[in-house]
Amino acid sequence: MLDLDAAPRVRDLVRAVAARLAAAGCVSATAEARWLLEEVLELQPGELARRGGDSVPGPARARLGAMTARRAAGEPLQYVVGWAPFGALRLYVGQGVFVPRPETEGLAELAASRLRAHPAPRLAVDLCTGCGAVACFLADAVPGARVLATELDPGALAWARRNAGRYGVELLAGDLDGPLPPELAGRVQVVTANVPYVPSDQIELLPHDVRDHEPRLALDGGPDGLDVLRRVAVLAPRWLAPGGVLLSEIAEDQGSAATEALAAAGYDVVRLHHDLAGRHRVVEGVRG
Repeated sequence: MLDLDAAPRVRDLVRAVAARLAAAGCVSATAEARWLLEEVLELQPGELARRGGDSVPGPARARLGAMTARRAAGEPLQYVVGWAPFGALRLYVGQGVFVPRPETEGLAELAASRLRAHPAPRLAVDLCTGCGAVACFLADAVPGARVLATELDPGALAWARRNAGRYGVELLAGDLDGPLPPELAGRVQVVTANVPYVPSDQIELLPHDVRDHEPRLALDGGPDGLDVLRRVAVLAPRWLAPGGVLLSEIAEDQGSAATEALAAAGYDVVRLHHDLAGRHRVVEGVRG
């Protein structure tokens, strides 16, 4: 238990919280403890080190105790603090939505680069938007672009609405391209999709905070993890303008199967892109 009656200093609470999180199995316990302290003290990243000797007020200690208990019980850290970083953005997240990962920032950056390469008016669509991470990134990174996003899951939509409105993203409820306005056919320059790509029989192998809290709909990609990607590969050409691209995130071992799926769907060029660790992370299809 954390000592909430005394007035410990910041550095003492970091150690105490980190110890409790480590005992609960959190791998990055010290980093998570710092994030929790920054949150309750409303500090900017990096400011905590300069405040190590400060005492922590009682209300902040009480909030810290409650948040630490939630994280130690297995709730995702981003749910506990109520937001997730994504590039330069802070996106609202919580129960019922997939937490955006740093790896997906590569997909978003590549999509922004492809969108900027087209003349205005620029138009992008993000399928399986979840909390709206990629769509909001595009709207922020490419000023003046029209960005639409679709999401099927009501739980995710609730969070996407909170984020989309802040960046001018047009959020539509429905499955993949189902809710898109028909007049957009053949006009979209970039379609993105962070599809669920975990094979069904590997869901139980995921970290328990992911497996037990994040929606299975956002994780389960079918027997080989590529069911949704294959659907997206087939439907996207209807919406893409000449020279437009489909970009989808994949697992590192899905490169060959993903390129085969896009080639079978008729894209003129299919490419794989690597993440910073050199692993396959994004598949790209170009419509001629």
